[in-house]
Amino acid sequence: TPRISRTSQGPSSTEGEVSSRLTLCSCFSFSHQTPKGSCLEAVKIAIDAGYRHIDGAFVYFNEHEVGQAIREKIAEGKIKREDIFYCGKLWNTCHPPELVRPTLEKTLKILQLDYVDLYIIELPMAFKPGDALYPKDENGKFIYHETDLCATWEALEACKDAGLAKSIGVSNFNRRQLEMIMNKPGLKYKPVSNQVECHPYFTQPKLLEFCRQHDIVIVGYSPLGTSRDESWVNVSSPPLLKDPVLNAIGKKYNKTAAQIALRFNVQRGVVVIPKSFNPQRIRENFQIFDFSLTEQEMKEIEALNKNVRYVELLM
Repeated sequence: TPRISRTSQGPSSTEGEVSSRLTLCSCFSFSHQTPKGSCLEAVKIAIDAGYRHIDGAFVYFNEHEVGQAIREKIAEGKIKREDIFYCGKLWNTCHPPELVRPTLEKTLKILQLDYVDLYIIELPMAFKPGDALYPKDENGKFIYHETDLCATWEALEACKDAGLAKSIGVSNFNRRQLEMIMNKPGLKYKPVSNQVECHPYFTQPKLLEFCRQHDIVIVGYSPLGTSRDESWVNVSSPPLLKDPVLNAIGKKYNKTAAQIALRFNVQRGVVVIPKSFNPQRIRENFQIFDFSLTEQEMKEIEALNKNVRYVELLM
């Protein structure tokens, strides 16, 4: 499912304007087993609650529901298209430059939208191009594809120039990979954002500081930890929301551990994109702007860092 932020400015063309819209909180869902219609309802509930930045992807297999939800809310007069900030993603099998624009156009056709506000490279490595989204050999090993990230980036730049994407960014990139793009000869547009796993158990201080220095917004996925889906989650990692420090601080503010974890990242300048299909939690996750954590509380939460990754990247 997608993710959403509560800004309501019009579509942006400059990097600074886009960065200013990539703020606050989003709604996200990733599942191949999502019940039909649940994403549609979740997005509509989120929009009604005030979310505006929706984060989606072709491989979530629900962009048709996201597009329908947006169109229905526009028809109701609840929002205008320019109120919504939609982020789409380029999947691993589509890194060859000649595949980038057709892939984005396919996303736009499914969404029934004219443009995305942000289009990002989902992972800094590629799979073998083809119909199989997760190509594997006879031994069950992923089939990777040699790729030139700079050439892929140039294809994203062309999509921005064509008006198909208002801005472009990356996901799961480390400092070296970001520098490779930014130091590319003939660079037209630098990444406006880098979407990475980020939460109190994995605070990413060095990457966050590097991105701050270069005006790259960190978008934090799995800000509440994750579900315990063994197919893509490290289930040996400790459950974040049971942490006693988060729960103790939450008790002080009459907030949940989840709200404290989200507020922590927001105060650090990280855009948070929690996943939920539960109407109460969708609204709850947005109720983090009526209080602030103290400097001491921020330090206590920062000290929880264990460099724990919940999401098992496909590498």
